[in-house]
Amino acid sequence: MEVLVEMAIDLACQLQEDERYLALRKAQQDADDDETLQQLIGEFNIKRMAINTEETREDGERDADKLRLLNQELRDVYASIMQNEHMIAYNDAKTALDGLVGKIQAAISLAVQGQDPRMAAQESACNGDCSACGGCH
Repeated sequence: MEVLVEMAIDLACQLQEDERYLALRKAQQDADDDETLQQLIGEFNIKRMAINTEETREDGERDADKLRLLNQELRDVYASIMQNEHMIAYNDAKTALDGLVGKIQAAISLAVQGQDPRMAAQESACNGDCSACGGCH
C-alpha cells in the first residue's frame, strides 16, 4: 500500500478517537434513544408525505387550505424537533466535527493547489457554504 494512503488511513483512525467524533456518536445514540424525538421525527415525515400527496393530486383538486394547514403543522413539528435537547446536542456535535473535517480537507486542497497546507489551521470566516464565497485564500 502507498505510504500516503496508509497515512490517510491512520488519520481516519485517529479521527475516530477524537473527542468531537466521540461526542457526535454519543449525541447520535442519545437522539436515537429519545422516544419523544423519534416520535416527532416520525410525525414530521408523515406530514411531509401528506403535503407531497396533496401537492401531486392528479385530479386537479388540490386543497389550498389543507396544504396551508399541513405546512404550518410541519413547521411546528420541525420547531419542536430543533428545540429538543438531544437534537441540539447532535447539531452542536456535528458542527464541531464538521469544522475539524473541513480543516483537514482544506489542508489537503491547499497542498494539491501548491499552497501552504498549514494555512488551513488558521481561523477564517468560512461558514462552509461556498455559494457566496470568492474562494479560499
